[in-house]
Amino acid sequence: MKAVTVAAFGDAPQVSEQPEPKVGPDTVLVRVNYAGVNPVDWKVAAGRLDPILYTYLPLTPGWDLSGVVERVGPAVTEFAPGDEVIAYARTDTAQHGTYAELVPAPVRSVARKPDSLTWQQAGGLPLAGLTALQSLEAADVTKGDTVLVNNAAGGVGSFALQIAAAAGVRVIGTASEAKADYLRSLGAEPVTYGEGLVERVRALAPGGVDASMDFYGGEATAVSLKVTKSPSRVVSIADPAVRERGGRYAFARPDHAGLTKLSDLADAGKLTVHIDRELPLAEAAQAWRLSQEGRTTGKIVLHVS
Repeated sequence: MKAVTVAAFGDAPQVSEQPEPKVGPDTVLVRVNYAGVNPVDWKVAAGRLDPILYTYLPLTPGWDLSGVVERVGPAVTEFAPGDEVIAYARTDTAQHGTYAELVPAPVRSVARKPDSLTWQQAGGLPLAGLTALQSLEAADVTKGDTVLVNNAAGGVGSFALQIAAAAGVRVIGTASEAKADYLRSLGAEPVTYGEGLVERVRALAPGGVDASMDFYGGEATAVSLKVTKSPSRVVSIADPAVRERGGRYAFARPDHAGLTKLSDLADAGKLTVHIDRELPLAEAAQAWRLSQEGRTTGKIVLHVS
C-alpha cells in the first residue's frame, strides 16, 4: 500500500510502498479517503512528542481520517466492512498513521461519518473537533456563558465557535481583521488579536468572560488569564504551564461518544468544516509548510484515495 513515511526525526515526508498493517482484536482497518493535517503531525515527525509517545521509524504520520471499513478485528461488533467512518486514530505509539491507504484504528477512536459532510470535510473533523469539544467541556462551558476563543479562525477554534454557539453560548473570537466576517458567519463576535487585545475584550465583556480557550499559546494564555473571571476556566492546548497559574491543559483523547456528538451536530446543520486547502498525498511536505505558517482558515486535508 502507499503511505507517507518519515525515515528519521526531522526528515521530509515521502510517499513509499509499505506492508499492509495487521488488524488487532479491537481494531478497525479503514481504507482512507482523506487524512486531516494537524500541527501535531509534523511535531511527532520531528521527535517533539518522543518523550510521551513510543515512536517507531519509519513513521507514517497522521491521526485524522475519513474512509470505509475494510476489515474488523475479531472482538469488534460495532462496525462492519463497508461502513463509512471517521476516526481520531491516535494510540500510545506512533507508527501506523493516517497518511496511508490503509490504517488500523482502535474501535474507541471510530464513529460513523456524518451524512451531511463530504469525505473531504469529514477527514478534517476528528482531531480538531474533539480538541474543541473536550476543551469546552474542561472549562464547564454551558448555555448563557460568555467565552473567549483565541485563534478562532484556525481548525480547532472554528469548531469551538460552532459547538459553543450551538449550545447557546456567547462567543468572542480572536483573529486578524481580514477574518472577521468568517468568524461572524460561525456565530462569533470578532476581535483583532495583537496589542490592546485585553482592552478590546473588556469593551465587549466589561465584567470579564466566563471561560477562555487558548488554541495558540504565547500571549494568548496571558490574555486569557487577565480577562477570565476565574483561572480555573482557562483552558490551553498549547501551553502546559497554564496549570501552574490555575488553568487547565487539554490534550484530545480518542472518544467514540465525542465523535458521535460531532457527527450529530454536523447532521443537525450546526457544525461544518471549512477546508482551507486540499492536497494530494504526495504533497504532504507542502501541507506541513502551510500548517507551520499558522495562517490557515479552517483545515488542510490530504486526498489519499
